[in-house]
Amino acid sequence: MQRRDFCLSAIAASLAAAPAWAQGKPIRIIVPYAPGGPIDVTARALAERVKDTLGTVIIENRPGAGGNLGADLVAKAAPDGLTIGIAATATHAINPWLFAKMPYDASRDFAPITQMVRVPNVLVMNAETAQRLNIHSLADLVAYAKANPGRLNFGSGGNGSAGHLAGEMFKKAARIFAVHIPYNGGNPAQLALLSGQVDFNFDNLATAAPNIKAGKLKALAVTTGQRSNALPDIPAMSETLRGFEIDTWWGLVAPAATPREVVERLNKAFTAALQAPETQSRFAMLMAEPVGNTPEQFGAFMKKEWARYESVVKASGAKVD
Repeated sequence: MQRRDFCLSAIAASLAAAPAWAQGKPIRIIVPYAPGGPIDVTARALAERVKDTLGTVIIENRPGAGGNLGADLVAKAAPDGLTIGIAATATHAINPWLFAKMPYDASRDFAPITQMVRVPNVLVMNAETAQRLNIHSLADLVAYAKANPGRLNFGSGGNGSAGHLAGEMFKKAARIFAVHIPYNGGNPAQLALLSGQVDFNFDNLATAAPNIKAGKLKALAVTTGQRSNALPDIPAMSETLRGFEIDTWWGLVAPAATPREVVERLNKAFTAALQAPETQSRFAMLMAEPVGNTPEQFGAFMKKEWARYESVVKASGAKVD
């Protein structure tokens, strides 16, 4: 009887010490944006791939406040590995400097798991405008802007958006001036470019690619450090403006106090999923390049991005109260 009680106690103790998912509880990934976008689609693809190693993984969309609402839920969740979430360019690099009040500390409240993807941005012009102004390359655009200061304008999805900040970084790097015209979201900004209301935009490659292939937009350069495998004929901006590099990225994070062994197991499962041929094929359709790195590498990358965007956001003058 005593031996039986001892065995039962040992089993109970081991279950209590085991990670929550080892007890059959589902993991939820909080996506701080609405369903249907690239971040949501890639998160769902990974959730499906890791079910054999981690069990059931549920996607929970919690959009609001530019991604801050969902990110804050992750920051304040129990550090047991059951609640993890998406960290993105906006939530962990731009918003900390854009919003006057933040509900979380992007540099301290999260334990990095792995970077999922990077998505190249692309500098695009209205094709008719580019032809009319005889602009065929990034060097042509810079030369025209310098010869005609204030004549060019660019659109974005709003003040402080990724497109706005990419434009400000471009202006600074090229030493040119162009008027920024903010729109209420990425779709209106793209429509304004297609209709010729603005001269150029910075857009993510997945969104711009169909209109580039249709000849409606002229792609001058991608913003990644190297050319993109998706459109290898488009040069990188760094080929003209040395050192210029800006990506859209996202990855997985857990609450800061999550035990190291839990983070490591999550990292192992998700990086394996990112390396799977099926995942890479699916992500390629979104022009998203899988990354998959260590928690330390992703943490160092986010810290670098967080610091870099401080000066960019402040120089843009964008602020959300």
